[in-house]
Amino acid sequence: MSIEIGKRVLSIEAKAIEDLIGRLNNDFSEAVDLLYNCKGRVVVTGMGKSGLIGKKISATFASTGTPSFFLHPAEGIHGDIGMVMKDDVILAISNSGETDEIVALLPAFKRMNLRLICLTGRYVSTLSKNSDIVLDVSVKEEACPMNIVPTASTTVTLAMGDALAIALLEKRGFKEDDFALFHPGGMLGKRLFLKVEDIMHKIPDVPAVNENSYMKDVICEMTSRKLGMSTVVDNDKKFLGIITDGDLRRLLERWTGMEKDLFKLTAKEVMTKNPKVISKNALAVTALKMMEDHSITSLVILNEDRTVQGVIHLHDLLRKGIV
Repeated sequence: MSIEIGKRVLSIEAKAIEDLIGRLNNDFSEAVDLLYNCKGRVVVTGMGKSGLIGKKISATFASTGTPSFFLHPAEGIHGDIGMVMKDDVILAISNSGETDEIVALLPAFKRMNLRLICLTGRYVSTLSKNSDIVLDVSVKEEACPMNIVPTASTTVTLAMGDALAIALLEKRGFKEDDFALFHPGGMLGKRLFLKVEDIMHKIPDVPAVNENSYMKDVICEMTSRKLGMSTVVDNDKKFLGIITDGDLRRLLERWTGMEKDLFKLTAKEVMTKNPKVISKNALAVTALKMMEDHSITSLVILNEDRTVQGVIHLHDLLRKGIV
């Protein structure tokens, strides 16, 4: 029984959004243009469930390059309208178009000569008559059996807000780097914003041995630096290769002990030549993908003259929460 109810609710709300597609017209384009050309902020307002939807719409605007904040209409008529400035644009949400607290704000908006866009379910309403642009978010029915509880109506309002935000995003040419700038925290921000140079080990903390160093010295260097690897350089400090824990294990597996004393081998004889390297300006998530694609745990960062600039290890990415 519950599954059937759930399916019915989802069907009603999906149909409400589908119906909304056919109602997009020049009013939508004008609304996008008005928001795009706004010299101030987009002030979103709404009461109750509409207010909750409005907060999300405002947050989506702000995170995608359109300055915005939410004004609670009840607080607005008791002083918070002082946050509104003359260059702002109002986006008012009311399914009935008659919400008392929003209607009470209209004279103040008019005195300030503010442009007003409304999202409403009723074209013939006080809010509609006082708006510059009306976006129709009406629904044929709510998803509840009483046809009262805001369900389908709040869903289509949220969808219309998303449509406005994404249209603005594309009109502004908003890119991944811009999005990262507004999301520096959390997993999303780290994946989009954190660069290799932000977390790599830098000179003099990078393990390094000369190409003629014996394996005993190489192992000591790897152990002391605790990165499970060491870079190999020539006498001019130019990068030649890398030796990892994996290289040592593979060396022991194939070594018979008869050819030569293991510890008399030089770094040049054991190293992996031309290993994978990465730019310090690359995203940390790009470094992770390279490691995954090639089943490795370290990447070397080089200067233009092929001297070692740094090393990034899989553990560094783990500590920063990239993985």
